[in-house]
Amino acid sequence: MSPKTSSEMAAEQDERRESRHGPTPRCSIIVRAYNEERHIGRLLAGILEQNVSDVEIILVDSGSTDATVAIASRFPVRIVTIDPEEFTFGRSLNIGCRAARGEFLVMVSAHAYPVYSDWLEKLLAPFEDHRVALTYGKQRGDQRTRFSEQQVFKKWFPDRSNLRQQTPFCNNANAAIRRDLWIQHPYDESLSGLEDLAWAIWALQQGYHLAYVAEAEVVHVHQEAPHQVRNRYRREAMALAQLRPQAKLSFWDVLKLWGGNVISDFWHAAQEGKLRRAAPGILQFRSMQFLGTYQGFRTTALTDELKYSFYYPLSPRSPQAATRRDGTPIRYGQATEHGGVAADQGDP
Repeated sequence: MSPKTSSEMAAEQDERRESRHGPTPRCSIIVRAYNEERHIGRLLAGILEQNVSDVEIILVDSGSTDATVAIASRFPVRIVTIDPEEFTFGRSLNIGCRAARGEFLVMVSAHAYPVYSDWLEKLLAPFEDHRVALTYGKQRGDQRTRFSEQQVFKKWFPDRSNLRQQTPFCNNANAAIRRDLWIQHPYDESLSGLEDLAWAIWALQQGYHLAYVAEAEVVHVHQEAPHQVRNRYRREAMALAQLRPQAKLSFWDVLKLWGGNVISDFWHAAQEGKLRRAAPGILQFRSMQFLGTYQGFRTTALTDELKYSFYYPLSPRSPQAATRRDGTPIRYGQATEHGGVAADQGDP
């Protein structure tokens, strides 16, 4: 008897799961969380507001000591746990993906929330093209977000979609992949970060492409202390050095990138009348960003393509006005930050 193909194995797995749990949902939403009581209620309320209802929600909790699990338990969520000492970004996602039954696997940060009720519909739409392996959507900050991080979001997630992207940049804070492709190639559990980039590189090598969907928008809230910003960029640089061991990044490269981003941020802040208030935060954020990058990457450097995607400053000619879509944003209530359901008025 000839060995079964991955497609045949996936089909059999679908049949077994359907017989145990009912019909296969269109998608499974996988949320990684650790001590996210301030945000998890708003995210889950936003998911329930989506016009795609054929979904399952899986929370992968890595040992939260706050009310995260208690809040999530008030929603139709399946909770899977992982020991903190076993955590990597790739491992926690693989655990969630193994528990999932959906045709598509949606990844969203626990401290993010969808802006519109068609977020999920827009994120999944490009999969009508069978050559799309991965989609990812726009991210923006809110009033709590540092000015420099807002600039990063504008650079990484423009207002125009690209449905046939041939480069591997993506971000698992707001993304989706085909489950049958994940079965063939799970996330790399050894990386300190950028498991999404590594998976996208593999998908492109198989002849697939990526789709960036600007209309699939989430607000992504980072409320990090300076050392947390440094650590975030340090681990991502470590992962990038592992993925691109032939590249190099010198101290002078870092200094030039730091200076270019600071000058760009100052220019944009001045144009918006925010320079005096934003200047200290700009210096702090960019210093921690590039100190972490240097510590993580050390003597190796980024390729020009990836260096541009991750670190180059927003062009002074880039449009700064936020693009408003047609439609009414989801109206979140204050209670959603503590586990309630969206009920109040007010912009997200």
